[in-house]
Amino acid sequence: MSMNDALLMTRCLELAANGKGTTAPNPMVGAVLVHNGRIIAEGWHHQYGGKHAEVDCLDNVAEADKYLIPESTMYVTLEPCAHHGKTPPCAHRLVREGIKKVVIANADPFALVGGRGIAILKEAGIAVETGLLAAEGAWLNRRFFCFHTRQLPYVVLKWAQTADGFIAPANRSRYQITNTHSQQLVHKWRTEEGAIMVGATTALNDDPALTARLWAGRQPLRIAIDRNLRLPVSHQLLNSEAPTWILNATTDEVRGKLTFLKVDFNTGILPQLLKLLHEASILSLIVEGGSALLNSFIAAGLWDEARVFTGPAALGSGVAAPQLHNATKAFSTTLTTDRLLVFVHSEGSATYLAGADL
Repeated sequence: MSMNDALLMTRCLELAANGKGTTAPNPMVGAVLVHNGRIIAEGWHHQYGGKHAEVDCLDNVAEADKYLIPESTMYVTLEPCAHHGKTPPCAHRLVREGIKKVVIANADPFALVGGRGIAILKEAGIAVETGLLAAEGAWLNRRFFCFHTRQLPYVVLKWAQTADGFIAPANRSRYQITNTHSQQLVHKWRTEEGAIMVGATTALNDDPALTARLWAGRQPLRIAIDRNLRLPVSHQLLNSEAPTWILNATTDEVRGKLTFLKVDFNTGILPQLLKLLHEASILSLIVEGGSALLNSFIAAGLWDEARVFTGPAALGSGVAAPQLHNATKAFSTTLTTDRLLVFVHSEGSATYLAGADL
């Protein structure tokens, strides 16, 4: 791997990241077409159902440069697809264009691809290299990789804690721990995940909207636990602002965007929920509280990433912040007065750690 190769794949990863929150359940993919060291086109997967990155890149080649395509190398973050989905197979398009060489960060874990795209390229005489910045590519698409290799959505835990380690006052009254910059970042994250969840106490007492009001983007599926259907109809989770699942013990019912799902509370609802999310092709879930729900995910080992804000204020007493187990630090930053630490589960998602950032 040359420095130039790494820089070109880094650019592919930058392009791919433009698809955060818009490509799921497809992965984020970026592509760059290079002729004799000159980039002649770039592309990325803009949204689910739209052109894939390779096709977008080829379509962006200027008319005056199209004759260069057969002598060019394409750098792409993920193995070109080999199946008919929303669009035709990208591998076949690369063959038709007569691309000389393809450099790939990651093989595609999706069962309908899984090496077939690479095989198509090689059978056509195209030189193929794989593994360039593979860790960075896996981190970018960690939700997609988790979904297809473990048949589970990628679970992100999020909470804010005071400087002395509490997430709420003892009476559980609402208390703003983080600053406006952190709050806006959280709303950005909401647009990037497939679903967002809170527990029964938080849903009932805090009346959260669970929408991305401070950031433009897609609204995630909202999920709340309400075992005995105690949520008042006036609560925001029962409005039609976004699709919502209510996990309960009594009924299966659909009312517009509101879906009541009956689950077995005697056998543990978290595995049931993750199975339902996988069946619905939802790649990721961000869990925003409360403490009992967060601790349940931690105790069960059913988490992949944790994002923990620490604000400057101290409470002295209150509801203790969750304590992570089997956690590896991946990333940290400061948002004016707040500190953000990101952890990955040491026994699962730490395989993506080499590429860690947000």
